[in-house]
Amino acid sequence: MNADFHSDKPCALITGMTGFTGHYLAEALRRDGYQVVGTCHHDFLSTESGLFAVDLCNLEQVRQMVADVRPHVVAHLAAISFVAHGDVEAMYRVNILGTRNLLEALAGLQIQPHAVLLASSANIYGNAPVEVIDESVAPAPANDYAVSKLAMEYMARLWMERLPIIITRPFNYTGVGQAPQFLLPKIVNHFRRGERVIELGNIGVERDFSDVRTIAQVYATLLKQSPAGEMFNVCSGQVYALKEVLAMMAEIAGYEIEVRVNPAFVRANEVKRLQGDAGKLRRTIGDIRTIPLRETLRWMYEAPVS
Repeated sequence: MNADFHSDKPCALITGMTGFTGHYLAEALRRDGYQVVGTCHHDFLSTESGLFAVDLCNLEQVRQMVADVRPHVVAHLAAISFVAHGDVEAMYRVNILGTRNLLEALAGLQIQPHAVLLASSANIYGNAPVEVIDESVAPAPANDYAVSKLAMEYMARLWMERLPIIITRPFNYTGVGQAPQFLLPKIVNHFRRGERVIELGNIGVERDFSDVRTIAQVYATLLKQSPAGEMFNVCSGQVYALKEVLAMMAEIAGYEIEVRVNPAFVRANEVKRLQGDAGKLRRTIGDIRTIPLRETLRWMYEAPVS
């Protein structure tokens, strides 16, 4: 572990900081004046100061890391977040046990954090009986990933009297750096390469998409305000059909792509529509800058190839 990171600034700990969202949240928190440290997967090799290679399923490693860091605020982003991830056992272990280990370690600190944000998922709502979903809608998870996140939420309630926990339920979001197996990066990358055919699964789905930069700013604001014990949808409130996304990309790239349905990509128990209501979030933290999806797609399309 690299422990030479302490400064006069308050310390923000991001688990999964080397992941897609962690990079953007770290930037947002640095702008807010934090010294940012984080964890990465225990197999990740890094000599960067303030980056801890930790197995969250190893309680002693987590305790040691938390004792070294002594964070003022914590954003827990580390998780297996791909719905179709093949190792179901690992998904449950990381998403539930890994979170519990972190909470136990934080609760054992002499000076506890000002705020602990846990990233859950809007997938816990499943195929909801209403078109627009607010936090009062009963969960109905339709896949193992969603079940693991809902179980994480219930487990976290056991610690809410001891820690200032905030739970977020982000709906779909995307941006530069998201893994290519996710839907929008896959579509954008096909257009970037000039491909004429794309194979997709369930083409009738509708999703509420946000920009990762918006998500990061929302998380940073929640950590600052610390509405402990609360749960928030994080979403744009606008739903897009897949054909609308493809039309936007055709306009950006200057050509249309042929879509073929590949049965191998069709998920059982697919959630058909996810549209969120962010009213509670706005009432708590104020106005949220929503970046139009077309602008996000163009940003992804025009980003330099890494």
